Amino acid sequence: MKHLIDSVAQHKQGNGNGIYAVCSAHPLVLEAALRYAHARQTPLLIEATSNQVDQFGGYTGMTPADFRRFVCQLAGRLSFPESRLIFGGDHLGPNRWQNLPAEEAMANADSLIECYVAAGFKKIHLDCSMSCAGDPVPLTDEIVAERAARLANIAEQTCREHFGSADLVYVIGTEVPVPGGAHEALTELEVTTPDAARATLEAHRHAFEKQGLNAIWPRIIALVVQPGVEFDHTHVIDYQPQKAVALSEMVNAFDTLVFEAHSTDYQTPQALRRLVKDHFAILKVGPALTFALREALFSLAAIEEELLPAKAGSGLRHVLETVMLDRPEYWQSHYHGDGNTRRLARGYSYSDRVRYYWPDSQIDDAFERLVRNLADDPIPLPLISQYLPLQYVKVREGDLNAAPRDLILDHIQDILRQYHAACQGETSPNA
Repeated sequence: MKHLIDSVAQHKQGNGNGIYAVCSAHPLVLEAALRYAHARQTPLLIEATSNQVDQFGGYTGMTPADFRRFVCQLAGRLSFPESRLIFGGDHLGPNRWQNLPAEEAMANADSLIECYVAAGFKKIHLDCSMSCAGDPVPLTDEIVAERAARLANIAEQTCREHFGSADLVYVIGTEVPVPGGAHEALTELEVTTPDAARATLEAHRHAFEKQGLNAIWPRIIALVVQPGVEFDHTHVIDYQPQKAVALSEMVNAFDTLVFEAHSTDYQTPQALRRLVKDHFAILKVGPALTFALREALFSLAAIEEELLPAKAGSGLRHVLETVMLDRPEYWQSHYHGDGNTRRLARGYSYSDRVRYYWPDSQIDDAFERLVRNLADDPIPLPLISQYLPLQYVKVREGDLNAAPRDLILDHIQDILRQYHAACQGETSPNA
């Protein structure tokens, strides 16, 4: 994990750099990220979340070993060196089993951590902040830290058993609201106070000492806090640096620690750059990438409708809506209001519950048909201008092929450019 430790060290020396983490399991998102990092010869941090990938398969159907193998195979096909891949596990703890009694949930969390570390994940976010059945609400810092230390102990042992030494890096703490975007409408967020951040660190330091884990403290590279950024279905709360001044200054007292910012999706390029400058030097992005994927696919579906009769088209939009209505479990508890409001949310919400449905076989078949239909003949430039104007400019300049997959990948990379620029200290996201 030398790159992550060096990146934090460089930031602490005043270089103003950061690193972004791609939090997605979608093949096209991962391909876009791999191609982008490969072109710039940079490492790529890819993270799986505890609800996405676990020892039972998660909602992707993949175990940690499956996910790592899947990404490595994709990287191999794209000639991306495996040595530049960094794998992280996000919100690892009892999150998936909050309905169970604490000890049962933690037993599952023990196994979860072991599976992630044994599979070669090196950046481990220990998050035991959620209350389980019978727990007080909310949990005290001490309980959270004790459970995190328990998991850290298992992680260290597992790493030594499988790889001969313990070279993991850790992230502790959690953000509020819940990961993946707020469920309800938001107007304002409370920034984590410096005292609360210090209390989290102190509780974890004490718990780690009790477990005999003093030596790993320099490898705790980040603390997750709330810098005041979030999104709900139709709104984004933008970073306001003046509200985070005290929090930003507080981390200067710790030689090997930066902040990790979650839910940074949809922040402006300027806000992302300021977050990194203010020591939120690890930026997580997930829904914004699949949101961009959805934008590109909806745009191509609209182009298809202009070019082909309905009976020859993929019907992607209709197929997607039908599947989401037939299987509402991934959006029903998130989207509220009348029928039209929920319809709009299913297609366009920032929380992007669509991302749970792309693996469906009917939707995947429609996607493949869409790509085939538009790959047969060149897409007319005026239609690209109408529906994918940013890509149109690149096509006209000869920097991008007007092929469906290339247009999709480049549209996803528009988001990655913003994160890369922010983490490199660049003022423009056009790199």
